Amino acid sequence: MTSLERHLRDTLTRRRQNGAAPILLMSHLVLGYPSLEENRRVIAAMVAQGVDLIELQIPFSEPIADGPVIAMANQASLDRGFRVEEGLAFLGEMVQRHAVPFLLMTYYNILHARGWEPFIRQTAALGGSGLIVPDLPLDEAGSAISLCREVGVDWIQLMTPTTPEQRLAEIGAAAAGLCYCVARKGVTGRQTAFDSAIYAFLARCRAATSVPLALGFGVKTGDDVRNLVGKADIAVVGTAAIEIHRTGGAEAVGDFFKTLKTI
Repeated sequence: MTSLERHLRDTLTRRRQNGAAPILLMSHLVLGYPSLEENRRVIAAMVAQGVDLIELQIPFSEPIADGPVIAMANQASLDRGFRVEEGLAFLGEMVQRHAVPFLLMTYYNILHARGWEPFIRQTAALGGSGLIVPDLPLDEAGSAISLCREVGVDWIQLMTPTTPEQRLAEIGAAAAGLCYCVARKGVTGRQTAFDSAIYAFLARCRAATSVPLALGFGVKTGDDVRNLVGKADIAVVGTAAIEIHRTGGAEAVGDFFKTLKTI
């Protein structure tokens, strides 16, 4: 069991003992959007209101898994001159400042351009808990996964509803820390129906791996999170938080997560 998985399991146990719903909240934000200073305010508000782990996206010009809200945030950050080095330094700063796990999310071109080995080693040295690279499939990530195990960073595997059983088993066997379950086809931010199909998908994921399950893509409301209790271990909320920040600022994002935390 990796340190990230142990942390998540211990946190889930404490929530059960305290009579709270046994599900964790994971947030997502795009570095540099609208600015790193505003990222600092939003993260502080999230942590103060009980967000359990945070996914930091290094912006990329072609974020193929992301819908219009997150894609816009990526482009706006790049237009303002964001650089990868800034993002890595920001990761190190946040790890020192807040006692929650931070995951880096980005696309493989970023790792390729910088060199995947130094990127992973720097992520580990800065205290990052995991890496999410949605466009690098398991079959092509063997060397990166091996290095992550060596340096203590979890390479987060993704499972989708269209993944065949044998493939789910292979992904599940390679999983470390947590598995990111993609709720449906398409990109982030669109409405997701929390119905029997999602629960059947999560049951398939649960059978394929022993690590905690995080479900993302379309988790926007307290009802969405409540529907996942007992079926997933972590609810991933991304687009909704960015939209709330655009209209209400960092304090409104904190208030939003506070409502999700009290389900």
